[in-house]
Amino acid sequence: MQLNTITHQTIALAGIAQAAALVQQLATKGSCDSEAFESSIASLLKIDSDSVIDVYGSLAGLKLGLTQLNIQMTGLKIVNPEQARYSAALVFLENQLSERKDLLNTINIGIVRAQSQTEHFGLFHENVIATFSEIYQKTISTIHPRIMVNGNPDYLARPETADKIRACLLAGIRSAILWRQCGGTRWKFLFYRKKIQAELQELLKQV
Repeated sequence: MQLNTITHQTIALAGIAQAAALVQQLATKGSCDSEAFESSIASLLKIDSDSVIDVYGSLAGLKLGLTQLNIQMTGLKIVNPEQARYSAALVFLENQLSERKDLLNTINIGIVRAQSQTEHFGLFHENVIATFSEIYQKTISTIHPRIMVNGNPDYLARPETADKIRACLLAGIRSAILWRQCGGTRWKFLFYRKKIQAELQELLKQV
């Protein structure tokens, strides 16, 4: 399977955009799109997938990300600066993470633990989400600059919401890893913008 294609890069970008959108929803509303959340969280355990889209289960599971990415790329101005900031930070942090074998090893150990937990509780049980949250805290949160999430203090103070936010940020890192594996780079995002937009239109027709 050839990873380095515009289609695969666009799918990975949508994964990043979806994670950013979920973080914003949770931080400002205390809840989020359940189908998108399940798809993004499930991607954390899809280490050896047969295809890029299989990482997210299906294109339907990426509808939120595809839609948000399309909105962000259509206008001349950044429509949602907060989501854009989260997405850019995730790509930057993943780039830093790729050079930290110690943190990558900690993540791998944590993912194996989460996989074991899902056999007993199910993937979306609070214990599993808490494990993903802990993985994020032990690894990504130690890389600077840390992502500062803005939202309603009442929601951000709730442990279960905070765990979901960190789990979504970890899912965003997973998508950023996929973006890089598919040949995604900053200059490609800038210079292939029209191609990515055209691909987004085609993918949105399929969801």
